[in-house]
Amino acid sequence: MDNNEEVPSAPSTPATPGTPGAPLFGGFKGERGGWHGRKSFLKSCKCFCVEEWAMEEGRLPPVSCSLPPPNVSLARKVGAEFIGTLVLIFAGTATAIVNQKTQGSETLLGLAGSTGLAVMIVILSTGHISGAHLNPSVTIAFAALKHFPWKHVPVYIGAQVLASLCAAFALKGIFHPTMGGGVTVPSGGYVQAFALEFIISFNLMFVVTAVATDTRAVGELAGIAVGATVMLNILIAGETTGGSMNPVRTLGPAIAANNYKAIWIYLTAPILGALCGAGTYTAVKLPEEENSEKPTTTRSFRM
Repeated sequence: MDNNEEVPSAPSTPATPGTPGAPLFGGFKGERGGWHGRKSFLKSCKCFCVEEWAMEEGRLPPVSCSLPPPNVSLARKVGAEFIGTLVLIFAGTATAIVNQKTQGSETLLGLAGSTGLAVMIVILSTGHISGAHLNPSVTIAFAALKHFPWKHVPVYIGAQVLASLCAAFALKGIFHPTMGGGVTVPSGGYVQAFALEFIISFNLMFVVTAVATDTRAVGELAGIAVGATVMLNILIAGETTGGSMNPVRTLGPAIAANNYKAIWIYLTAPILGALCGAGTYTAVKLPEEENSEKPTTTRSFRM
């Protein structure tokens, strides 16, 4: 080697692979070309960290690699929330309208299955973008338990309400004059309807909180778990209240059909039930085993 050739100086205290807990790849510093002045991707990537370096015979050191979650803009989140809510309200309301138009051919099981499937596919397709709340009750409950920022609540609820109105008026144009079948109204007493909506909203939010905020829950099955819960709830309360569980499921079709019978039940009971369901799961869940120093952040269906 030529002695006159310049050799780049090494850092004074390099993080060597033999150092327990040190990254295997460290000291990278881009100072040329397009990398100068830019934030290095490696600085945001906790990659190849050796937790312990116990070189026992026949044993490899444990190595882990984790990439930071993608930085999704609020506009993308709200857009995904709008589309997801639109699909849900359109599917659930359309099935109820078709059931009325065909003199009950869909049956209660068909109504429950349609809405449950809609919830499942929307969570699986948009949950990683917006969290797939699809419901003001879910959004408010997450915010109340500090799993979601309050400053985003009005934007999310606005997108959900707008999606409900768009779906309802689209159905009104398609199925007119049978829009009335898509409105959720109580068939019994108001106290009974309020109690049922409260209970099924409690059930829904209990499951949602489990799969969306507890790291020990099987998050990959969130769509199936929540969709099955929605289906079960409609089988329980569908004949009496329509099984709304969601203020915007009732609000949009009620405005389109100009039918506001007992709408206060569907605007209050789901929110109260969701708050109680989320609070109950938070109270009974096992304590975190890991000693985390970071504040709790929302996973909310892999968001």
